[in-house]
Amino acid sequence: MNDELFLSELVQVVAVFRAGHHPCMPIKFKRANGQEVQVSELGLRHPLPRGTKTVHIFDVTDGGTDYRLEFDSERLTWHLTREADHYE
Repeated sequence: MNDELFLSELVQVVAVFRAGHHPCMPIKFKRANGQEVQVSELGLRHPLPRGTKTVHIFDVTDGGTDYRLEFDSERLTWHLTREADHYE
């Protein structure tokens, strides 16, 4: 993917926490520039060990752009780490 941007942007996320197979689901996030992104679909979600902590990776889309959000379960912060055009 040539159009993929690698970022390290702190974002504000609204997420739903519930019981079941996907206990955490980001539903929208706000970027540092004020842009609000409404999540329309969750792709892959997986935990990733980083040293002594775990980061939870969420691949999401708004239908036009794909994003990767990372939730740091130790610091309780969200980062936008990738952005790319959405391909069907």
